[in-house]
Amino acid sequence: MELPSYFLADVGPDAVLTPDLLREGCRSLRRNHEKYLSQRTTSQMIKLLVDVANLWLDSESPLRQKVLNEGPLATGFTRQILTEGIDAFFSEITEVNLRNLLRQELGVETRMDEWSSSESESSAGMASRACGVSLLGHISGGLLPNGTWMSMTMGILIRSAQFIKCPTGCSFLPRLFAHAVYLLDPKVGSCLELAEWAGGAEKLESAFFEEIDLLTVTGSDDTLSSVLSRIPPHLRTLTYGHRVSVGFIASDATSPHKVRQLAQDVARDVTMWDQAGCLSPHVVYVESGGPVTTIQVAEHISRELAQRETTHPRGAISLERSAHISSLRRFYGIRAAMGGESKVWASPSSTQWTVVYDHDPIFQPSPLQRFVFVKPVADAKQMLIAMDALRGKVSTVALAASNARVPEIASQLAAWGVTRICAFGRMQQPPLRWRHDGRPCLADLVTWCDLEV
Repeated sequence: MELPSYFLADVGPDAVLTPDLLREGCRSLRRNHEKYLSQRTTSQMIKLLVDVANLWLDSESPLRQKVLNEGPLATGFTRQILTEGIDAFFSEITEVNLRNLLRQELGVETRMDEWSSSESESSAGMASRACGVSLLGHISGGLLPNGTWMSMTMGILIRSAQFIKCPTGCSFLPRLFAHAVYLLDPKVGSCLELAEWAGGAEKLESAFFEEIDLLTVTGSDDTLSSVLSRIPPHLRTLTYGHRVSVGFIASDATSPHKVRQLAQDVARDVTMWDQAGCLSPHVVYVESGGPVTTIQVAEHISRELAQRETTHPRGAISLERSAHISSLRRFYGIRAAMGGESKVWASPSSTQWTVVYDHDPIFQPSPLQRFVFVKPVADAKQMLIAMDALRGKVSTVALAASNARVPEIASQLAAWGVTRICAFGRMQQPPLRWRHDGRPCLADLVTWCDLEV
């Protein structure tokens, strides 16, 4: 399947971007928004998004086949990892889920189509509408596509034209999303633009910032700091910085007949998207006192990672990253040999996966690429003490506990600042209605107008 060059990112590395080209691109998006997008209804946008999702999910779709055939070289993810990630993300884009999202975020499903009132608003003689901005800009971060796909989905749902800035070499999957939109609805597709450039290109980004109405930025804390220092005062900005995720296994969740399934779920969380992104677990904490020891849990996880490697192999990584993983393996191997309370399980003759048991509960960042720490703790309180330096930086905690203990542990995590708690096996597959970093995923993007009648 050969794709036409609809977007700046289609031209590839030979594209020469200038501030004037970016300005004209943004102004063209504004014109197209006024002609083709501003009068669309919410139901029309929902139908388009569902059709886009079905195109990605259809095993016979030429677009899906292009992604799976060309994606490994373009992204570094294997065909199996791409398949799993695509299916997990796009299976959430359903009419029911989109309508539920609108009700969650806006109170009333028709809020963007007409003056609408919730029950409390109606009793107070009020109505309101929510409006998307004309031109929404995104600065995306890294190869993991989920955040960019979600940003584009939300932008389409609120009927905003969008300009997506991707890091150099990272536009393949977002670009194919935009092509799917263009294929199904060329007029809406003409309200999208994607380009690649290296972060910190101040002249390009100054022109970009001058033209857009709302900016979302995803990336490292350094990226956010750099961007925010150059944002003009009028530009509203939403930022999504660096976060980490962990797991917690309560003592009553480690029974011998449950531990294998639990280890399989942990292995899925570690291997999905090759442990890239903020939702990937760095550490799995295991509460002591259960019928299965922490070392036994680690061993079970290692077996399941070895099995997953046969069905969902990791993509190739750089020599530098591989050397870093090897160095950490040696460090913990030496510590174990010298009588330290550590143990290492690792893929033979490769760095494909690694499990390190370490008795010290202090949070240790993983080098990722299927490298996970397993640490014992007395209880959830000790885990939170061990992670105290990360307060405000933890995105997701996967929790395995009995039904009786879940509310208590979850309340501890929420009070500490965790913004998402889920079951193991679901860490990298948040629901469509997930409030990213504890904030509204759609309501932050709109402007409200209240009518007092």
